[in-house]
Amino acid sequence: MNKILDIIDQIANEKNIQVQEVEEALIQSMIRTAKKLGDFSLEYGSTIDKENKKLNLFQKVEVVKNDDIRLSGEELDEYENKISKDNFIAIDEAKELDDTLEIGDIVQYDMEFEHMGRNAASILYQELEYRLNNFVSDNLFDKYKKNIGKLITADVTSIDSMENTFVEISEVRGMMSRKNRIKGESFKVGDTIKAVVKSVHIDKQHGLIVEISRTSPKFLEALFMLEVPELKDNKLSIEASARIPGIRAKVATMSHDTNTDPIGSMVGIKGVRIDAISTELNGENIDCLEYTAIKEKFVARALSPATVEAVVITQEDVIQDDGYKKRIYKAKVTIKQDEKSKAIGKAGVNIRLAGMLTKCDIELETIEQGEYTQDENNKTGVDELEALFK
Repeated sequence: MNKILDIIDQIANEKNIQVQEVEEALIQSMIRTAKKLGDFSLEYGSTIDKENKKLNLFQKVEVVKNDDIRLSGEELDEYENKISKDNFIAIDEAKELDDTLEIGDIVQYDMEFEHMGRNAASILYQELEYRLNNFVSDNLFDKYKKNIGKLITADVTSIDSMENTFVEISEVRGMMSRKNRIKGESFKVGDTIKAVVKSVHIDKQHGLIVEISRTSPKFLEALFMLEVPELKDNKLSIEASARIPGIRAKVATMSHDTNTDPIGSMVGIKGVRIDAISTELNGENIDCLEYTAIKEKFVARALSPATVEAVVITQEDVIQDDGYKKRIYKAKVTIKQDEKSKAIGKAGVNIRLAGMLTKCDIELETIEQGEYTQDENNKTGVDELEALFK
């Protein structure tokens, strides 16, 4: 059984985990096996003697006062877990074993694992495999948790009856649900697709699942990172983005270099960069605009191609159901009557994207009317759309 100590490094290498994690798994597996084959109410411990290449097992017994209630066995059912009086030894009795022992010390009784029965080794290896797999799963979970929002390229391996698309991402399985797929798209086994990591979770049926998305604004930003060198060189940055997947998107950029055009760099010569991204997004139209921290200007630019006459920003704090305070910005935008249809856009797409991009509830006021129009087409629907496409 102790031969396993000779291959700890090999196990760590094969499972792609740390040697310390293999050692911890082995110790916990030994303790669990002892409880299964012995008494669950007893306390066991285990250590690895690297010098002698031996895995030690022992029972742990706490030194307590002579009249401690835990020695009498009374009122033990008050404890949440079953506690055996065999886990304790009176101080006087302990002194007979070692006169240096004090109350609170732990006495260890060595045990021979080989004497625990012929099934002991089999149970130990089952426990070890279970714990090692947990370490592997936890490490992968942490790894891909850090990759949320990053671009991946993977091959489609299967598509289920619910139209979930499964891909292989290195050592884990990725899944793209129908809602994370751009409307009108379809894939087949063998296709290579690009997407961003949206979330990571444990599925009872499939184990660790990395959820990927092609509808997230982060996917749009990741594609720009591929196509625009100025973004990688930090001469340019994306400050905000918003999408209605497969239909239209808006991206706000800021230049950190006087020689870098925040719009032209994103579009590319003759639109080559933005066209490549639009093609990847199933023909999605993309508007690029220059970001500004001045919210009134930002709202005006976001409503392009409409020409805005004036913008007034107000804010209020709203207490949500969970007790947290949320700050809501409202933008009252004045435009000419003939600019209204441009500002709203087909099916309200333009004003909705502008609201999502600027995080403002936008209301339009036309100069000729002199009053605010409150119909649904003039509202951004920010909360609803952000919930669908964030």
